[in-house]
Amino acid sequence: MANKAATAPVAAKASRTPTLALAGLSTSVLLASLGTSISNVALPTLAQTFGATFQQVQWIVLAYLLAITTLVVSVGRLGDMIGKRRLLISGLVIFTAASVACGLALNLSTLIAARVIQAVGAAIMMAMGIALVAEALPKGRTGSAMGLLGTMSAIGTALGPTLGGALVSHFDWPFIYFINVPLGVAGIYLLYYSLPEDVRPPGPARISFDFIGTLLLAATLAAYSLAMTGSGSSFDFVSLGLLAAAAGFLGIFVWTETRVSFPLINPAIFRTPGLSLGFLMSAFVTTVVMATLVVGPFYLSQALGLDIAQVGLVMSCGPLVAALSGIPAGKVVDRYGADKVLMAGLLTTAAGCAGMASAPLHFGITGYVLPLAIITAGYAVFQAANNTAIMSGISHDRRGVVSGMLNLSRNLGLITGASAMGTVFVLGKSLTVATSTVAVVASNGMKLTFWVATILTLASVGLALRAHMNLPNYGPGGAHPQTPAPSAPPTADT
Repeated sequence: MANKAATAPVAAKASRTPTLALAGLSTSVLLASLGTSISNVALPTLAQTFGATFQQVQWIVLAYLLAITTLVVSVGRLGDMIGKRRLLISGLVIFTAASVACGLALNLSTLIAARVIQAVGAAIMMAMGIALVAEALPKGRTGSAMGLLGTMSAIGTALGPTLGGALVSHFDWPFIYFINVPLGVAGIYLLYYSLPEDVRPPGPARISFDFIGTLLLAATLAAYSLAMTGSGSSFDFVSLGLLAAAAGFLGIFVWTETRVSFPLINPAIFRTPGLSLGFLMSAFVTTVVMATLVVGPFYLSQALGLDIAQVGLVMSCGPLVAALSGIPAGKVVDRYGADKVLMAGLLTTAAGCAGMASAPLHFGITGYVLPLAIITAGYAVFQAANNTAIMSGISHDRRGVVSGMLNLSRNLGLITGASAMGTVFVLGKSLTVATSTVAVVASNGMKLTFWVATILTLASVGLALRAHMNLPNYGPGGAHPQTPAPSAPPTADT
């Protein structure tokens, strides 16, 4: 009993300069998202510079994504233990320094290693950015802040290829990394002077870290991510072997977490009503959104006959709508509550998916752009509401790890969507009559993909209804009453 009392969560003080704090948090999320996409456009240049193949330079992007995915939960837990403010500022320092190292890299191996270090900083920035919203800002602004962070994430991802192309064209490839330095320094300054001091729980929970659980979870996520990113649109024996390894590591991880004194992820946390469902909905909806990025270019070029420039222009409509929708979505969450807005976002996304499955076949580009705008707007609304609902109901000492898991569910949705929805698209094309035109074949693949996406989104609606039955209504301000943190499993120490 004494040990439990010693580790009771302590409420954090809100920032005295919430606007500056939000600016610093937005900068960190923007940089982490920018790092995901800014290298893509430079891959041909980097292949020529280092005399490497496309498969080799592809690891400049994959290493970053894999490192973030495998580390984001662990750094979230670390933030709960040593202090979120301290860790976030350290993450920005790591990211900024690694960006300099990327730009100065003399060979491909050094660049990939620097990108992994950069991803360590990015994982910290993603996890701590969301975790600190509920602590640095007044409760009535939580939804708006979540919407803004969603907007910054969308802007960073969408801006990456455009900014990267401009920098490579007018300067040279190192500047796609050097551009992070002034933004990183500005973010460090804002966070240092605006975030409230860390209030850490005393006792052994603050200094105990589950290294075995961390390694097992990293192995699980790495194996799964490699299976998905390496499979393309079909699974081979290597991919199946990696999936089997991921399942084995996951089983050992779950077994281990129930037997250690201070687990990386306390299994009892999933007994918090609605929490597991929130993670699952996030993964489902992100899988759906990824389908627009993976399948869209093939449909636009093969069925509608657009050239590369036109495809890029049409595809940019999605991120643009997401960026414009984030802040208004957050304000709606603050005003009407998370549960109603979350359901509206899911139903909007489902309607967009159903439209995408049929409208382009009859209305051409307009029939593609309009459903795409509906899907991405619905996603922005859902994300603001879901993030607010989850983070507002978590005690101070668990916000880091829960924020990490929320980011993990999103990343796993992106990875799964890239592979699984690509597979569905290929399956839909293969079911077409052999004498059909290329346009008809691509249209059939598109149709099957987005009917599957519609089913996934409606499944999320069912999950949302179930979560609603287990949670009190979210009131104005988007938050439900604080859910007590689940107690740690009994150990010899307690």
